[in-house]
Amino acid sequence: MHSATSQRVLVYDVGGSHVAAATCRAGDFALGRVVQGPHPEEHTSEAFVNLLEALGQEAVVEAGSAPGACVAMPGPFDYAAGVSWMQHKLPYLYGFDLRAALAERFGWRVEQVRFLNDAAAYLLGEVGAGAAKGCARAVVITLGTGIGSAFAVDGRIVTEGCGVPPGGEIWNLPYEGGIVEDQFSTRALRKSYAERTGQERDVKTMAMDAAHDEAARAVFADFGRRLGRMLKRVFAEFAPDVVVVGGGIARSAQLFLPFAQQTMDGARFALLVSALGDHAPLVGAGVAWFAAANTAEAPPDGPTQQGE
Repeated sequence: MHSATSQRVLVYDVGGSHVAAATCRAGDFALGRVVQGPHPEEHTSEAFVNLLEALGQEAVVEAGSAPGACVAMPGPFDYAAGVSWMQHKLPYLYGFDLRAALAERFGWRVEQVRFLNDAAAYLLGEVGAGAAKGCARAVVITLGTGIGSAFAVDGRIVTEGCGVPPGGEIWNLPYEGGIVEDQFSTRALRKSYAERTGQERDVKTMAMDAAHDEAARAVFADFGRRLGRMLKRVFAEFAPDVVVVGGGIARSAQLFLPFAQQTMDGARFALLVSALGDHAPLVGAGVAWFAAANTAEAPPDGPTQQGE
């Protein structure tokens, strides 16, 4: 195994419509030039691997080479094996050994290619070089078409333990007659606006028009108040030091986050907007790769970190 010191690893973030790639430097987790491309028009596993190879080769030019790669992927996905079990999106990857395919394209051993959940990558990015840096207990929520979440203790992702819901996911927790995601997503914002005005608006338009659209301002303010109440309740037992808000809706954080913070009066954790934004999963993929590499290089009787 290569030494992780002063290296740049190749990192990917597989999103719903595009894939981003960059190199991430050991130590400070700084990203090189970020490149991205849309999902291939040809819906085959080979076309997808071609895309990853092309983006990776472009991203790694400035570093000359990379000792491996880490890919932030949505689930369901077998992150240890590098095999997708998604059927509702990227169905052409279902059951495909992406780990072996990517390793073959770059001439790596399979153990040099790693995967992690995209929400976990987002949080590790914020812990490694963003809004949660230095925090012993941290949570991220990503607000978009749904609500993603991840929990970390001492820089390690945890999916169980005191105050951690199954798998670290809050989207399906029972909440006010439904589930959390019913009220905290793009569709919830659009529904709220339609109920107030009888008109359909996408979230981006609502945010752009908020300066002169009283209804849009009211929708975001109400969203923030409800978000604050939910976070205070759902995360009370885990007792994080910080909750970081990311995702597409967070680009309009100035419209709702102050109201969430007001509603959370008395909560013992800070509520902050993501410092890294769309680059957080890329940074987090680098954090995860170097942590795994350092663990693999440590002597058998060396110290280990334990999550809760």
